[in-house]
Amino acid sequence: MSGEPHRLRTCNLLIKSQRNTNKLLNKLTVTELALLSGLSKSYISQVKSSKRPPSEKLLRRLNHKTTSNARQEDYVALFISSRTSMGVSPKTLRFYLDRLGQFERKVSYLKANKLDIELYLNTIPPNKNGLATRHASYRAIKAFYAWLESTFEIKNPISNLTAPILSKVIMPSLTKEQVQHLIEVADNQRDKAIIALFVESGLRLSELSNIQAQHIDWSNRTIQVLGKGRKEALAPFGELSEGYIRELLSKERKGQNIWGINHWGIVMMLRRLEERTGLPCNPHTFRRTFACLLRKAGVDTMTIKDLGRWESIEMVQRYTRSIRFQDSLKFYSGPLSV
Repeated sequence: MSGEPHRLRTCNLLIKSQRNTNKLLNKLTVTELALLSGLSKSYISQVKSSKRPPSEKLLRRLNHKTTSNARQEDYVALFISSRTSMGVSPKTLRFYLDRLGQFERKVSYLKANKLDIELYLNTIPPNKNGLATRHASYRAIKAFYAWLESTFEIKNPISNLTAPILSKVIMPSLTKEQVQHLIEVADNQRDKAIIALFVESGLRLSELSNIQAQHIDWSNRTIQVLGKGRKEALAPFGELSEGYIRELLSKERKGQNIWGINHWGIVMMLRRLEERTGLPCNPHTFRRTFACLLRKAGVDTMTIKDLGRWESIEMVQRYTRSIRFQDSLKFYSGPLSV
């Protein structure tokens, strides 16, 4: 009788282990399973497609990984792989690799508690060159632990950790006159169209660089784009952009987008223009300019959020932080004097 509770606990652990193993087989991609188990992708692919049953070796390896402390870098690699399969941009992948690489070198995160993570975050400067580095690390670590918890049922020690306070750094945006100057000095019709569309649509670089002719709805002046998280959305554009794009498309364009160059070609063009004019000339500045010009024109924050495809009003407020009291005052009418 004394051994009965022990046998029950052992049985329950085996059942839970089997459930976790089956969960991994269903949830992880072929690449992730191959990385976790050390077996070939072709074999894993056959198992995933039910052409072959999982071998004892595969189950044993997965069970070992889920019931023992695997190397930390294994989990980081799997997390990056999971983001890749979700269509996360190369820039975001580099962000995760940088932040999590620093974290796993200094913290034994599989055994870390809330205090360990808080102490680590306090070693990172709040800001550097206008970038909120501590908050950025917090976001990467939070996403990583959420994934660990949902995929491997590893306890999440950061779930109730308060986010570091974001300092209110005012990032640059351009005036309407400065944008017009950039368009005037741009080398050709294509470059003028790119700048005008960036500012009139608030497009991200990945969205703008992949535009094809069939994505454009001329009657409604909207463009179908694939935004963050591979979410389809519509972006508006104005008369100025329409004129430049129509003229551009009247000529033969070669390539998979309407520009004839990829996103790196766009980046290099903007860098040359910045060197020539001395004005900040990059997609993020144009996106801030889009939001700020609309806000100065009296457009409310919720509408800007929808037009710019932001996920929260807080993000719009960060982008429009340069709007001054005097900019808003011109829209004021005394509530008792109207």
